[in-house]
Amino acid sequence: MKYLCLIYETESIYATMSEQDLGTMMAEYNAFTQDIKTGGQYVAGEALKPVQTATTIRIRNGKLSVTDGPFAETKEQLGGFYMIEAPDLTDALRIAGRIPAAKTGSIEVRPIQVFN
Repeated sequence: MKYLCLIYETESIYATMSEQDLGTMMAEYNAFTQDIKTGGQYVAGEALKPVQTATTIRIRNGKLSVTDGPFAETKEQLGGFYMIEAPDLTDALRIAGRIPAAKTGSIEVRPIQVFN
């Protein structure tokens, strides 16, 4: 079964991180990604540009509205995702718990809906 692991973090922490700490975090991400690729659990994954680059659209009463920024202000922002393959939710949670951002932010794990 496929699961989407949404990575939420406070973007501002990166502005205060030393280059060494940032390098350590990126090395952890690279190791995690390589590990789930080798293990056959990796389906896809990407980092997102900062929330300031987001654009939100809505259609109300047939009219398109475009707004700069995310849908809502939050303490944590969506920073990226992994789509993984796991036999069940328990295993998906185990894998998601190894995503480096779980130490400072949160990881939302959702099963992918399959339509026939």
